[in-house]
Amino acid sequence: MRIKGLLFLLGGVILSCSTNSSRKESTAKNFDLATINTAKGKIIILLYNETPRHKASFIKLVKAHYFDSLTFNRVIENFVIQGGCPDTPAGFSDSPYLLEPEFNQKLRHIYGAVGAGRDNNPDMLSAGCQFYIVQNKEGLHRLDDKYTVFGRVVKGMDVVDKIAKVATDSLDAPIEPIGLIVGIEKIDSAELYEKYLSK
Repeated sequence: MRIKGLLFLLGGVILSCSTNSSRKESTAKNFDLATINTAKGKIIILLYNETPRHKASFIKLVKAHYFDSLTFNRVIENFVIQGGCPDTPAGFSDSPYLLEPEFNQKLRHIYGAVGAGRDNNPDMLSAGCQFYIVQNKEGLHRLDDKYTVFGRVVKGMDVVDKIAKVATDSLDAPIEPIGLIVGIEKIDSAELYEKYLSK
């Protein structure tokens, strides 16, 4: 189900790229992967081209090392793990900026979806800094078209599941902080398929 959904989203480009090397070169498309290193392991996220504002924002913050002093600050098993800025009333006001939503009917809150956090503002503007990963295996479809999905974990959901199980305090913050070191990698469609979608 996971692989089929990603192949559909990528519009068949990957399938056409896997047939022969000459065609691979002519039809290859580039994608951006975010790598999140934690004490529990590495999480690899495909950033969707279909949400260009959120993707560009995330990449900009990564390149500025914005996330590297932050943590997964809100962890709720069978819901989400969330990081990027404090989950407090000041957290959203401390966001470097807000983003217009980029809702897309093809991008749903399935297991492993990566979305942008926000408060209850009427325009559904995303906090530029805050992101979450859906850890509920059934998905969280009540969030569809209310929060922008801008990526999906392609490797490391076992790490997400480990993080979701850690002990937390009354504000759902891990007792032992889980820091983030985030990077960006470029990958073409053939390599994306071979490394992450063909298994």
